[in-house]
Amino acid sequence: MRLTSKEAKGLLENERPNTKDDRWIKHCINVGNSAGKIAEALSQKGINVDIDKTITLGYLHDIGKYNGESHGHVMRGYEYLKEKGYDDDYCNICLTHSYLNNDIICTAGGVPDINANLFLTNFIKQHEYSIEEKIINLCDLMCPQGSKVFTIDKRLIDIMIRRGAYSNTQYHIKETYKLKEYFDNLLGYNLYDLFPEIKENL
Repeated sequence: MRLTSKEAKGLLENERPNTKDDRWIKHCINVGNSAGKIAEALSQKGINVDIDKTITLGYLHDIGKYNGESHGHVMRGYEYLKEKGYDDDYCNICLTHSYLNNDIICTAGGVPDINANLFLTNFIKQHEYSIEEKIINLCDLMCPQGSKVFTIDKRLIDIMIRRGAYSNTQYHIKETYKLKEYFDNLLGYNLYDLFPEIKENL
């Protein structure tokens, strides 16, 4: 079963009364809207990207936080959407959004135990990331809680201040910069140009 961005936003709103802190919902909406801007700009360059699907994935990526807990939200979100019968294209974003470079170690906030969830570890290693998923990877690292958009520099520092620095932090930062450069090259300009408000958040 497919999803539209309107339907995905509806899922978030359905969970809003059940959560004590709705900042994760604002974050999801912000990621989706920001991702949509990048997808639209890529589409204007003739690149094959589904704009509404990109927005939809952004709205859905953190839906596993519906119970107010961040820990375990990756698998919880995936199972939440699978139980509702949605296509893997939509469920998978809950798994992929936190991990760059097809590597479960390439993530923020600590070093995962690769043996703790072999399904997740193997999925990330073997999955072919779509361009829409890669956009969500990047926008998740540009959008803090709330409705602002940061440069990746500021966002990564924000994450380190809150969660600390770990043995994989340098690796994750390098891959984040590579991801932004990938989209800058596709666009032919600095993607920050799509977000003039970003200067106000420096």
